[in-house]
Amino acid sequence: MKRAVLAGRRWTSLRLRLIVVFGLVALTAAVSASGIAYWLNREAVLSRTQDAALGDFRQEMQNRAAALPADPTPEELQRTAELMAGSSPGYSVLLVEEKKDGRKVFGSAGPDSFRLSDVPKSLQDAVAEQQKVTAANDAPFHMYWQRTKPNGNPYLVGGTRIVGGGPTGYMYKSLATERADLNALAWSLCIATALALLGSALLAQAAATTVLKPVQRLGDAARRLGEGELDTRLDVSGNDELADLSHTFNLAAAALEKKVADMSAREESSRRFVADMSHELRTPLTALTAVTEVLEEEIDGLDPMIAPAVELVVSETRRLNNLVENLMEVTRFDAGTARLVLDDVDVADQVTACIDARAWLDAVELDAERGIVARLDPRRLDVILANLIGNALKHGGSPVRVSVRTEESTLVIAVKDNGPGIPEDVLPHVFDRFYKASASRPKSDGSGLGLSIAMENAHIHGGDITAENSPEGGALFTLRLPADLTAAEAGA
Repeated sequence: MKRAVLAGRRWTSLRLRLIVVFGLVALTAAVSASGIAYWLNREAVLSRTQDAALGDFRQEMQNRAAALPADPTPEELQRTAELMAGSSPGYSVLLVEEKKDGRKVFGSAGPDSFRLSDVPKSLQDAVAEQQKVTAANDAPFHMYWQRTKPNGNPYLVGGTRIVGGGPTGYMYKSLATERADLNALAWSLCIATALALLGSALLAQAAATTVLKPVQRLGDAARRLGEGELDTRLDVSGNDELADLSHTFNLAAAALEKKVADMSAREESSRRFVADMSHELRTPLTALTAVTEVLEEEIDGLDPMIAPAVELVVSETRRLNNLVENLMEVTRFDAGTARLVLDDVDVADQVTACIDARAWLDAVELDAERGIVARLDPRRLDVILANLIGNALKHGGSPVRVSVRTEESTLVIAVKDNGPGIPEDVLPHVFDRFYKASASRPKSDGSGLGLSIAMENAHIHGGDITAENSPEGGALFTLRLPADLTAAEAGA
């Protein structure tokens, strides 16, 4: 369930990234297109307005202001300004005549109150500046214009002077209408950008769904394959990269299924071989055991030269018998036929009986609370204890300390020896089958299955065994078993 949730998060994250990428691309494209469109339309609108206004003003200056007398009166200037402003409504006109005594006479008319102070000083200087007439410049005075924003309102200001003497004229046109049109255009472009962004998100959602469905199916198939469903395959359709990926997955799954089937067959064959061999060895071993028991009883009367050989035969026969029994036990665990026979066990008494049966009382210190009763398989607990304590005596040396306690609902049995401890490189392998660390166990004559069988017996109880080096020195093996194994019995 956890892996499925994590996979779903990754899938959602990939979808989110696709939508974000689509959105960013669409937003960049829409903003760029809208910005370019706004800038082009703005220049076109303003250029068209100012060209029309300045052209009309120039024409009026030529037709009306140039017709004024050399020294016009204020009334004549005013009447001419009114005629110029009235002939083409939309801009105001200011005519300025400078008298010989330095006085300035004004004539103004139009929709806006227009004074000389409204004309930027830089524009006044440009209009008043007389140019040198050359082949490339046929007039001493030219028309100049400038856009201003008095009080935040956009205006177009233009001016020129009559060639050959005459008043200086200025026009003053409001660009409020054009600004409103451009603002409306900007809002329209913003709405279009938002719609483009929304459309890109919907397209990204559709594209993500199209792309991620095969990816999700591939992820689900990979999870099922990892959970052991080796016959999982994907339907391959199309000729795109996802189809190639699905085809590759199917090939890998088929190869893995074949590999696992071959390994399972070899493992099953090996298991049968060990089981058959163990059963076949029991008959001759029974005869050998009977013979060795007779020889052991008569060993005191044998020739001193023969007695050591007889002792060796007896010892190795017992060792071989233990090895066969251990192999049969391992075979039962591998085949899944091992079963618990549960009973209410006084743990302290069980540990004492295990130690006493093997004559270890002098070499083992027992620290066990009386009255700890757990529902266990006594035979399998005896096997666990015998392997752990025997291993501690063999490789760690006495005294071996065995402590029994309970932690919440768990039975804890700790076996600590008095030896040099276990090398760090050996610790991860102490429960492996047939593993022997020659450096730490140079005299070991065991089968290498004892600790492995102890671990299997702990597992079938629903418990575990850990191995570590004690801070005080020596190796420490800790067995943990559930205190109530009623549920374990049902599932065993």
